[in-house]
Order: sequence, then C-alpha cells, then structure tokens
Amino acid sequence: MSLTSAATLATLERTGPRRITDLAAVEGVTQPAMTALVRVMEESGLVERRGDASDKRVTLVCLTEAGASYVRTRRQAGVHAFERLIGELTDDEVEALVAALPALRHLEELESQDREGPKR
Repeated sequence: MSLTSAATLATLERTGPRRITDLAAVEGVTQPAMTALVRVMEESGLVERRGDASDKRVTLVCLTEAGASYVRTRRQAGVHAFERLIGELTDDEVEALVAALPALRHLEELESQDREGPKR
C-alpha cells in the first residue's frame, strides 16, 4: 500500500468521512489522483462512498471496518517496531526520549492542524 493510501485511511479514521476534494487537499494530491486512489481502496473494501445527509449532492468517503482494521494493525506494527528499537537504547537515551515527549506531542498537534487545514 502506498504512503498516500495509508495516510488517507489514517485521516479518515481520525477525522471521519470526508469529501474527495477535502482528502486531496489534506493529503497534498490532486483531486483526480485522490479519486483514483479512493476507487482502488473502494475495490479493496477499505473505504466506501456514502451520500451526505446534510447535502444530497455530496458524496463522502467513509472508512469500512476492514479499513479501520488495517489502520489499527498498521499502527500496532509501528508500536511493536518502536518497542523493539527503544529496547536497544541506553538508559540515558531513553531518558532523553522521555524528556522530549512534550515537544513531540506539540509537533503532532501542529502536524494534525496543518493536515486538517483551516477551521471553517
């Protein structure tokens, strides 16, 4: 799976159903590229398209249970990889990482705000 596909699934998991145009903007790709990507993920059963109850003209891309499961599995694999690697660090290196956690959390917040775009 491409990084853009995985990132799109994670965005849907984090923010809920989105329009293709919104997903394209968040992921930094063109709308036609996102349309093609959504089509492939839809054929794979990871996402589905649904109508928007608030605007019948709009179609939203939604994560399926298979898509949510994929995101959880991928995230857990990342956790296990970090656990293994952190286990190879010295005590001083682990302490340095713990001290850096507040700054890393702030970076995560900034990145999330940047990916979601301006508030409406």
